[in-house]
Amino acid sequence: MENKRGSWGSNIGFILAAIGSAVGLGNIWGFPYKMGKSGGFTFLIIYVALAVFVGLVIMVAELALGRKTGKGVVDSYREVSKKFKWIGWLGIIAPFLIMSFYSVLGGYCLQYMMLNAAEFAFGVNNGIFADVSGGTTFGAMLTSPWACVFFTLFLMVLCYVIVKGGISGGIEKFNKIGMPALFVMLCIIIIRSLTLPNAVEGLKFMFVPGYAVNAGFISEAPGFISVLATAGGQMFFSLSLAMGVMVTYGSYLGKSENLVKNGGVIVFADTLVAILAGIAVIPAAVANGINKGMSVGEITLGGPKLLFVTLQDVFAEMGTFGPLFGVIFYALVLIAAISSAISLMEVCATFFVDRAVDKGKEPNRMKITFWISIAIMAEAMLVAVCGLGENGIAPANLLGIEVKGWNDCWLDFMDCWSEGVAMPLGAMLCSLMIGWELGPKFTLDEVHSGNKSAFFDKFFYICIRFVCPIVMAFVLKGQICDGFGLVGEAAGYIISGVLLIGFWIFAAVGNKKD
Repeated sequence: MENKRGSWGSNIGFILAAIGSAVGLGNIWGFPYKMGKSGGFTFLIIYVALAVFVGLVIMVAELALGRKTGKGVVDSYREVSKKFKWIGWLGIIAPFLIMSFYSVLGGYCLQYMMLNAAEFAFGVNNGIFADVSGGTTFGAMLTSPWACVFFTLFLMVLCYVIVKGGISGGIEKFNKIGMPALFVMLCIIIIRSLTLPNAVEGLKFMFVPGYAVNAGFISEAPGFISVLATAGGQMFFSLSLAMGVMVTYGSYLGKSENLVKNGGVIVFADTLVAILAGIAVIPAAVANGINKGMSVGEITLGGPKLLFVTLQDVFAEMGTFGPLFGVIFYALVLIAAISSAISLMEVCATFFVDRAVDKGKEPNRMKITFWISIAIMAEAMLVAVCGLGENGIAPANLLGIEVKGWNDCWLDFMDCWSEGVAMPLGAMLCSLMIGWELGPKFTLDEVHSGNKSAFFDKFFYICIRFVCPIVMAFVLKGQICDGFGLVGEAAGYIISGVLLIGFWIFAAVGNKKD
């Protein structure tokens, strides 16, 4: 069965592929803009704490679950749990919905990379380009839906070619080249960003407590639960947790691999790249705004405009070599998008590969990947044509209902149901399943086949049973309230509390505690 499913060619190949899955748009795009809207340093501290006490624990648990069963996410849960065997479907739904907008955003990056490359090669003074400012370019792109569809299709073709090559021949091979290239390009952008006049103000926003409010970047500090929900959703999205990826990648791991060490390396590398991305983006955005005479309160540090408007304006203001830095930046974002996209596609592909293997058949990976790509492209067309709500086909428009955060465009619709519901709910239930139905020993026995650590055992026991479920309940509450706007603060706590307590009792009753 192992030969039919495939396996990693080397441990470093797995590490780079897992880092590649984690290092995606969530780092280069999501982390800076969510940090920008959530108070800078406060967000950073909460994010790092969540990565250590929740992210690492769930990471190890998912890798162990995949390796122990040798199956994809759906079959893994079905094999080990009687009460939570259906959770695996959340791990299929989430990546499928995420790919609907991930592919479109990757297509945007491809367009921007080509635009900057053309500008650098031909210039804008010879009539080829009338205006390459961020706002004009982004607006024109959103209102040209079929061009967006074309670039989305182009990105999907690239992903198809990689995923059909298999675990070692496609995904591992791409990340062995892509991840080092991404790091080099990120360092180049950081150096240029930090050499801009007034860039230090952006660094203060990131690393000085209270500076965001005191300097006027935001009018008031956001609430703790709001920041916790934002940081938690970002952390899970960034680390590719609760979306089936680490269970799937773990299913291809050998028994001798040290899961704690590997998980720690992945979490550390992902968090490092997220912070480096913030250093590359936020100081440049702040410096450009101040240098153009804007007050700090007028500088855009949140939302998609940070990547596609503010940063494009930064490159446009750099002079002759500005477009070259634009090419490098959007190329690194594109690599990050592809490295994550192929991991999300692999979750879906592994489900069908396992089905074929269980029937004693040789999996036709090329055919499986082709039809998955077609299905993703069908849903991605909705997001591409919608143009972030600019073209009048958002869910709110089609349903004739009040505009909310979850229905103002198809991107937010897909994001709310995946990152806002499926992922935090899946993570909460996963921790309850492992902590209370199966018991921590279930995971630790698998972890010990590679390495044993008394300290990690105690750390894992406490976090998987108590810290992870409670934190994820708060994150789920925040995501539901922020995304759907349907309930107030009190109602949100009641909903998350009822869910947590109900499933906690469900998981614990009738099971032997260890």
